[in-house]
Amino acid sequence: MTHGGAIFAIAQERGWHWQEVLDFSANINPLGPAPGVRKAIIDALDEIVHYPDRFSSRLRRALAEDWDIDPERILLGNGATELIHFVARIWPANPILITPVFSEFHRAYPNARLLKHGDDWPDEEFVVVTNPMNPTGAAAEIPDRSGDTLIDESFIDFTDLPTRIHSHNIVLRSLTKFHALPGLRIGALVGPGDFVRYLKARREPWQVNVLAEAAALAALRDKDHQRRTREYVAAERQRVWDLFESTPGVHLHPTHTNYYFASLDYQAGALADYLLASKILLRKCTGWPGVNGEAVRFAIRTREENDRLVSLWRAFRCD
Repeated sequence: MTHGGAIFAIAQERGWHWQEVLDFSANINPLGPAPGVRKAIIDALDEIVHYPDRFSSRLRRALAEDWDIDPERILLGNGATELIHFVARIWPANPILITPVFSEFHRAYPNARLLKHGDDWPDEEFVVVTNPMNPTGAAAEIPDRSGDTLIDESFIDFTDLPTRIHSHNIVLRSLTKFHALPGLRIGALVGPGDFVRYLKARREPWQVNVLAEAAALAALRDKDHQRRTREYVAAERQRVWDLFESTPGVHLHPTHTNYYFASLDYQAGALADYLLASKILLRKCTGWPGVNGEAVRFAIRTREENDRLVSLWRAFRCD
């Protein structure tokens, strides 16, 4: 299992400029960051001569207001991935992973027991699940249970699915995908107060730099950009679904979010290699725990970019 979003490494390896490459392997807001983000970063440049706030208090308060929770229940990190590995290192609990699940959970918990969606969850054990599911985009059914549950909601802002932030669960949120800030790395963990205090007491300081915090605060303030993002993704998602209905050998799975999971009647690797020759990146999912058969995942991007993907994909089938 490898990450998507390796645009710089692939471009460098092949002698391309990274801006020539269309990256459908990373699921980022196709409208880009909110208009005020760039100015916020520039305005914050004078702050880089100082250490940032140890635990990013301004951003925690802004998120707490958005989510209507106590800011003391929020722990911020250098992206959701950094928080996954921090929790795995600090909190000695080996979970059950409900597959398919984000690949970093397999790396953070290499000895985890694996179950599939639809299997019975043991009531007392620690369970990790993604909602919406990654890579399928489907909604996860999460039962109430007495054991600890960590729910990765990294893509939930693109959806109308209910969050579990107000429950007793541990919830992981990404601030980089919906707000198009993956290069700045910002993530949040929300949990019961006692658990977050336990983590905070063992936390290395300065996980969020001043430019990332300024960008996130500007993104959170722009509710209009957030609304337009959800409307655009929903409309373009339906249009892409309609385009693929007439593409043989491709079986899209219904999704709630800004990416599609496609089962294929042919080798995913051959398709990915063909598209790579045209500077388009896909995420191969064949062989992932919880994934059956040949499969890929691809992001919803702009209308023009999506049309280019579909056109080349159909050309591959003609070949």
